[in-house]
Amino acid sequence: MDRREHYASLGVSGEVFDFGERVLRELEPRFRAADEVAEYNQNKVLAAMKKHRVSAACFAATTGYGYNDEGRDKLEEIYAETFHAEAALVRPQITCGTHALAVALSANLLPGDELLAPAGKPYDTLEEVIGIRPSPCSLRENGVSYRQVDLLPDGSFDYDAIAAAITDKTKMVEIQRSKGYATRPTFSVQQIGELIAFCKAKKPDIICMVDNCYGEFVETIEPSDVGADLTVGSLIKNPGGGLAPIGGYICGRRDLIDRCGYRLSAPGLGQEVGANLGLLPALYQGFFLAPTVTAGALKGAIFAANLYEKLGFAVHPNGSEPRHDIIQAVTLGSPEGMLAFCKGIQEAAPVDSYVTPIPGDMPGYDSQVIMAAGAFVQGSSIELSADGPIRPPYTVFFQGGLTWYHAKYGILLSVQRMLDAGLIQL
Repeated sequence: MDRREHYASLGVSGEVFDFGERVLRELEPRFRAADEVAEYNQNKVLAAMKKHRVSAACFAATTGYGYNDEGRDKLEEIYAETFHAEAALVRPQITCGTHALAVALSANLLPGDELLAPAGKPYDTLEEVIGIRPSPCSLRENGVSYRQVDLLPDGSFDYDAIAAAITDKTKMVEIQRSKGYATRPTFSVQQIGELIAFCKAKKPDIICMVDNCYGEFVETIEPSDVGADLTVGSLIKNPGGGLAPIGGYICGRRDLIDRCGYRLSAPGLGQEVGANLGLLPALYQGFFLAPTVTAGALKGAIFAANLYEKLGFAVHPNGSEPRHDIIQAVTLGSPEGMLAFCKGIQEAAPVDSYVTPIPGDMPGYDSQVIMAAGAFVQGSSIELSADGPIRPPYTVFFQGGLTWYHAKYGILLSVQRMLDAGLIQL
């Protein structure tokens, strides 16, 4: 059976397969570049593991308090080494990226302090953490004020407004690298470094925290390489490599990480407690595989951008722009388009492929959200998935794929379902 027939047996018509192959021939240089970045980052992770002498003893399970957990402590040293930071907090007790960000924020902001978002409103789930939308235990409820500077119309930083917004009260700036549920550009590490340098020139003791979700290992450097005091992310995204079943990380200055440890556990306990519960093999191996897995997801995003751009849809980033995260936004213009796209992604899943995604209410969001994901780890965004709020301009956000071939199949099947619904013509 040739490949065209093989894909036909999986529900992708010859017409859609041929369209995909034409696009792929144009992408060979982009894919080579992604592989080169993955090779560099793979060696960087390997070097950290070799330096810190990982052994089988590091994988032993601990329970209870988790005192003297060598494997847990060494994993944190490896994260700090890889991200070129002084220290790291890497724990399965951190439930998600939002939790990791909440820990970093609440640990380092005290009553009377002010948080500044210089890149516009943060991701939806942080609104209640900050108190933009009222919530119990928010920063606002605990006496932390908030200011925001929106991006300029071209998606760049409004440096004049940022300079005016930084005052004696401003304790921390929160920089979201990825776009979230918006169609702004994702920031490169270099752009983030320029913003950090600007903020520190204005107020040298300001703490610069970067939400690094979806961006790890897409470039050869990370925000901690360009001055970020705290770099934060989720293990069920890029750095978990698809194997981590839960967890989050915070890398950065040692004094700030110490405070994060106290906030996560309790004052006086900090990083000394926290059993690994037998999860360390998955966390180690996932981190080891993360550069290659991320490269596969990146190729999928590039492929999706080029396919849907040729079909006439607005895509962010576009088909030729440099990539700084694994998310691909496709503005489909209608709820029907979002449903058809997500139906194709769900049908391509190894888990729950028979399920039809429908919009629903989700904790932390103010609009109904449609989510397509048949993941081995619930909610894992490094696995093939697509989601978005059902609101104009009806943009779906595609990401992930543990292998490039899975991402390719999911994207082709999304095009097929759009074609079946009469929403596109090839």
